[in-house]
Amino acid sequence: MSLLSSVPVVTDKDERRRELSAFLRSRRERIQPDEVGFAPGGRRRTPGLRREEVAQLAGVGVTWYTWLEQGRDINVSAQVLEAISRTLRLDRLERNHLYTLAGIALGPGKGDCAALPGSVQKMLDQLSPYPATVVNSRYDVLAFNDAYCKVLLNMDEIPIEERNLLWLTFVSDEWRCAFIDHESIEQHMVAGFRAASAAHLGEPSWQDLTERLLVNSPLFAELWQRYDVAAPSAKIKVIDNEKVGLLRVEAVNLWVSQAAGMRLTTYTPVDDESEAKLNTLVDG
Repeated sequence: MSLLSSVPVVTDKDERRRELSAFLRSRRERIQPDEVGFAPGGRRRTPGLRREEVAQLAGVGVTWYTWLEQGRDINVSAQVLEAISRTLRLDRLERNHLYTLAGIALGPGKGDCAALPGSVQKMLDQLSPYPATVVNSRYDVLAFNDAYCKVLLNMDEIPIEERNLLWLTFVSDEWRCAFIDHESIEQHMVAGFRAASAAHLGEPSWQDLTERLLVNSPLFAELWQRYDVAAPSAKIKVIDNEKVGLLRVEAVNLWVSQAAGMRLTTYTPVDDESEAKLNTLVDG
């Protein structure tokens, strides 16, 4: 027998079970016993709820839940997942993440089309002086306008293979985040990547990016181990631009292709001062 034949083959299903196991454990450990009616006393080896307590609250067998959290190959129904979601107090996105990892469909299947329409660049250019970009669910930058280059980062100077917002944020020396609330943004980006990755487990491009980020960024590795999930959101952000100072903008997300995970993000000013500064930067 060769050495290669003795190496166990890791399948997409195996990877999905490992993710499911870690996600369930992380959600269980964040709930304090007294929050759900259990006495807080007694010796506890792990934080949060015990497995048998989750099983009791969800109305499932202790052995069955233990096997589920251990990532064993067992049958899972939507009804049971719903009970576990309620017990673990999962929000909508976390619940969807759980269903995806468990292989339970929540709705129609995703489309296969991932091509970026040629007209998108024309639309981006017309949005100037507002910075705008198109990214996919892996945070690859697929398109951008001139305003984005002048206000945030000159993407034309970045090699195509490095045009990924996660890589630029956590590893690259080309960009030091211009957003004031960069810590919150970094946490949200990793949580968004975690949520999106559930539908791409086993895909080489996703695995490669994740592994390179884990190796090259201790901060990314730390945030990745939290198992938080998030969705793209619109919120007011503050940009510290070296030429004009602070800019207050709102990130507005529009889906170019939701099936392919591509969204257009436009940074629109929220006050007249920021509007004037954007015009100075881009058109001045």
